[in-house]
Amino acid sequence: MEDQLREIEREAIEAVEKAADKKALEELKVIFLGRKSRLTSILKSLGTLPKEQRPLVGKLSNQVKVRIEKALKDRLQALEAGRQGPELIKGFDPTLPGRRLPRGHLHPITQVLNEVCQVFEKMGFSVAQGPEIELDFYNFEALNIPPDHPARDMQDTFYVDEKVLLRTHTSPIQVRTMEKMPPPIRIIAPGKVYRCDSDVTHTPMFHQVEGLMVDRDVSFSHLKGILTHFAQEIFHKDTAVRFRPSFFPFTEPSAEIDIQCVMCRGDGCRVCSYTGWLEVLGAGLVHPAVFRHVGIDPQIYSGFAFGLGIERIAMLRYGINDIRLFYDNDLRFLNQF
Repeated sequence: MEDQLREIEREAIEAVEKAADKKALEELKVIFLGRKSRLTSILKSLGTLPKEQRPLVGKLSNQVKVRIEKALKDRLQALEAGRQGPELIKGFDPTLPGRRLPRGHLHPITQVLNEVCQVFEKMGFSVAQGPEIELDFYNFEALNIPPDHPARDMQDTFYVDEKVLLRTHTSPIQVRTMEKMPPPIRIIAPGKVYRCDSDVTHTPMFHQVEGLMVDRDVSFSHLKGILTHFAQEIFHKDTAVRFRPSFFPFTEPSAEIDIQCVMCRGDGCRVCSYTGWLEVLGAGLVHPAVFRHVGIDPQIYSGFAFGLGIERIAMLRYGINDIRLFYDNDLRFLNQF
């Protein structure tokens, strides 16, 4: 019985390897695996064999069946591959240039963020990083914003619990840096921030770059010089810059920095509300209370801090009036950058 099974397998595999097409394979399948095939007859006769032979013959019969089925499948795949090859090659000119795949590029927000960082790095600032899930202490209290301070209403905050939140600005990085590093300090803190706000000029997640400089005898004139240079590097070397008094709880005095409108060059238009100026960032001298929170003596050291929104800078540079376009993932928009 074993010899018969091995002979069936040998004959079947030889015939399958010589099959010229799918029709021939179907005929061989009927011959070697059909209801009237020799292999099926042997399987049906297992009950007539002595008990001690049934397991061996049954196992070998199934192995032969599996190997024949595999040979049929492999030969069918080989025939189909051979038939597809000429069809693919037909009409193909190998001398023609290949199709170029579209090249990817950095998102416009990433491009502007990198450029902003490079401007400050050239002025001696180093990049500092911090957690996006932040403690209330670093996000508010250490920045002179206690729990009952009205300035908390200026920022719609995503709270995880009473003491944990998604940072609303990258200023906590400045506090953490001052805790760990003695003056002199000159850092920028780029990153994502989160606020409960969404319209044509706001998104729940956006990007900021905040800066900090602490040393002996740092004055407001240093702040004006650095930010004026920054604005003229990012926009245009002849861009006019002005500083307006403002309020931030963690700086005193505080100022908002405007640039001459990039659309009308100061003549007045809809974008600048016909004032000729556009706000780009906020800044000021570090409040003494912030220094005391991190153990720096405000009688010895002084410093300034500033913050700007990357989306705001990108919208002004590219003349975009809806911040949501940056996050719609529309290739027609993104390919322009």
